[in-house]
Amino acid sequence: MIYTEKKKRIQVMFTAFRDGLQSCFGGKVRLNDILPAIQASAAAGIRHFEYGGGARFQAPYFYVGEDPFECMSRFRDAVGEGVDLQILTRSVSGVTLTTQRLDALHLQAKLMKKHGTTIDRNFDYMNDVDNLAATGKAIIESGMHHQVCVALMGLPFESDRVHTSEFYINVIRELLKRDIRIDSVCLKDASGTTDPRTCYETARGIKSILPEGIPLWQHTHDTASMAVACYMAGIEGGVDGIDLSVRPMASGTVQPDVRSMWHALKGTGYSLNIDHTRMDEIESLLNEGLREYDFNPVTTTPDARVIGFPMPGGAIGPNVHMMKEAGILHKYSAVLEEFPVVVKAGGAWCSVTPGSQQYWLQAFNNVLLGRWKKIETGYGKAVLGYFGRPPLPPDPAVVQAASEQLNLQPFLGNPLEAAADSLSLAREAIEARSLPMSEENLFLVAASVVPGKSMDLNEGIRFLEGRARIVLPLKSTNREPSAPSQPTVQTITQRTSIQCEVVENGKKRFLK
Repeated sequence: MIYTEKKKRIQVMFTAFRDGLQSCFGGKVRLNDILPAIQASAAAGIRHFEYGGGARFQAPYFYVGEDPFECMSRFRDAVGEGVDLQILTRSVSGVTLTTQRLDALHLQAKLMKKHGTTIDRNFDYMNDVDNLAATGKAIIESGMHHQVCVALMGLPFESDRVHTSEFYINVIRELLKRDIRIDSVCLKDASGTTDPRTCYETARGIKSILPEGIPLWQHTHDTASMAVACYMAGIEGGVDGIDLSVRPMASGTVQPDVRSMWHALKGTGYSLNIDHTRMDEIESLLNEGLREYDFNPVTTTPDARVIGFPMPGGAIGPNVHMMKEAGILHKYSAVLEEFPVVVKAGGAWCSVTPGSQQYWLQAFNNVLLGRWKKIETGYGKAVLGYFGRPPLPPDPAVVQAASEQLNLQPFLGNPLEAAADSLSLAREAIEARSLPMSEENLFLVAASVVPGKSMDLNEGIRFLEGRARIVLPLKSTNREPSAPSQPTVQTITQRTSIQCEVVENGKKRFLK
C-alpha cells in the first residue's frame, strides 16, 4: 500500500472533453452539447483540461461539420484565461494519420497556440527518439509547453528487450542527450495494458534521471480495469500528475473517474488538486447534453482480453461496428487472436494511433485473406521504416512481402523528409476551387491529404465547400433495425390486371 508522511497533492488533467469524447464516440460530438459541462468544470475550479488534438481535431470537420479551430477558441472563451488547455500530437504525423513535413508541423503548432493551447503532449508510437527530438522543436518554437511522451504498452508476447521499464527509461535517457528542451514527461499507455509493477519501476527510474523541476505525468485507460492500480503504482514511483475523467465518459475504455481515484488515495498522504464533490454536477450536465447519443457498450465496458490485443478503447468500438455492419462479426475473436502475430512481426511498436489501426487492419487482412496475403498500406510502410524505427527489427519475410506488395523499398532515412508536401497539395486544391485561403483552411485541407486519393474527396475540401459528412453516434441513427414485419399474403381468387409505366430512351410505354 502506498503511503507518504510528507503530504503531496497530485495534479490532475481533466480528460472528459477530449479523450473521453474520443474513447466513447471517436470524437464525434457537437461542441454545444458539452459546452455547459465545460463551463461548469471551469467554475468548479478545474484549471487543466485536455481539449484538442488526437481524434478531436479531425472528427469535428470530418463528421460533425464543425471547424476544430473554432471549437478550440470557443473552449478557451468558455474557461477563460489562466487555464491550461492541452492537445495531443503524434510526432511525425502531428494531428493526422500520415507522416508530415516539418513545415506542416510548424504551421500546426502555430495554429494550436493561436487558438488557445498552452501544452502540447507529443508522442511517437515507435518511441523513436529522433522523431521526438525533431518534432518537439516546432512545439517549443511556437511558445507552447513541450510535454514529451514515452509510449507504454503491455506486450502480447514474452520479451525482455522492449516494453520493459529499462526500455522506457532509456527513451528519456537518450532524449536528455539531445539539444531539445523538455518541460515535462508523460508515461502514456493508450491501451491500458501496462502492469502496475512496470508503471512503478518506470516512474521511479525516469524520475531519478530527470532534472529537478521537470514534472512527470501518467496517462492510462481503464480498458483492462487496471487504471487505478497503475496510477497508484506510478504515484508511489514519483509521478506528479495523472489524467482523470468523469462519468458518463470515465472508466471502461476511458480514464478513471475523479471520484474513484480520490477514494483510492484516502489515507495515503496523497490527494488530488481538484474537488471531487463537484463531479456530480458535471456528470449531470454531461448526461443532459449527451442524452441523444448512443453509448456503445464495447467502449463503456472493461474487457480483460485487451491484455492480449492491446487496442485503445476509441479504436475498439468503430472496428466492432464496422465488422457488424459487414456481417462478419463472427470473425472478431479470430482477429483478436491474430494480434500477437502482427505485433511481433511488425517490431512491437506501441498500440496507439496510428499504430493501433495498422495492427488491427493487418490482423483483419490476415484472418480474412490469409496471413500476409495482403499487406495493409500503413502497416507495410511502418515495417519498411516510413514512420521511424520500430523497437524490434521486423520479420524479414514480412518486410519483403510489404516491399513487393506496396512497391516500396525499405527506408532508413528521416520520415519527415520522405513525407508528401501536404501544404503545397492543399494550397493548389484551395486555389483551384476558389475557396477562401487562410492558414487555418490551408491546414484543414493539408491535414486531410491521403496520398493517391482524389482531392475532391479530401475531408478539408468537403468541409470548406459545405459538403462535410455528418456522422453522429445518435440513438435515432444507431438503433438496431427492428425485425421486418411478416408480409401480408393475399390469395388471388380472380383474374387480376396490373398496369406498369416504363420509360425507355425518353419514351413512355404502358404494359399490362
